[in-house]
Amino acid sequence: MSLLKDVRVAILATHGFEESELLEPKRALEKEGAETFVISPEHGQIKGWKDGDWSDAIPVDARVDQVSPVDFDALLIPGGVINPDQLRRDMGAVQFVRAFFEEHKPVGAICHGPQLLIDAEVTKGRILTSFSSIRKDLENSGASWVDEEVVVDQGLVTSRSPKDLPAFNKKIVEEFREGKHAGQTT
Repeated sequence: MSLLKDVRVAILATHGFEESELLEPKRALEKEGAETFVISPEHGQIKGWKDGDWSDAIPVDARVDQVSPVDFDALLIPGGVINPDQLRRDMGAVQFVRAFFEEHKPVGAICHGPQLLIDAEVTKGRILTSFSSIRKDLENSGASWVDEEVVVDQGLVTSRSPKDLPAFNKKIVEEFREGKHAGQTT
C-alpha cells in the first residue's frame, strides 16, 4: 500500500537548487505514492547545482503565481546556496510558503532551504536545523537551532545537508502522511 496515495506535494525551487536535495526527496515521495509538482517563479526549466557547478535542468510544472497552496497537501523546499536566496526575493514564493503554515500543512526544508522560512516569518519559537552557515540568521529570527541530522517540530521537518537525506526523506514521508498539524502555524 502506498503511504502517500492522494498526497500532492509542491516542491518550491528555482535556478541553483541543490540537485540531490530536490531529486532524492522527490523520488522518495513518489516511491510512496505522492504526486510531486515543481513550482517556481520561473517557467520552462530550472537548472540545478551539483559539486560546485551547474548541473542538469528539470522541468517546472507550474509558476508560483499560477497555483495556490490549497492545491497541495505538503511543501518541500530544497537547499542550495543560490535557490533559497533567489526565492526569498520573490514575494509570491514567500507568501506561498507562509500559506502552508497558516493552513497547518507539513513542510520539509533542507540545508539552506530554511532561509526562505525566515522571510516567510514562520521561524519564531520553532526548533529546527539547517546548514551551519545560516544558524545565526535562524536564531536571530527567533528559532532554536540544533545540530542534528533531522529535526521535526509540529510538521516542520528540517535537515542540515545532503548527507542527511536518508533521515530527511524518511521523516518527510512520515510527516506528509500524517497531514495537518495543529502546531504548524505562523
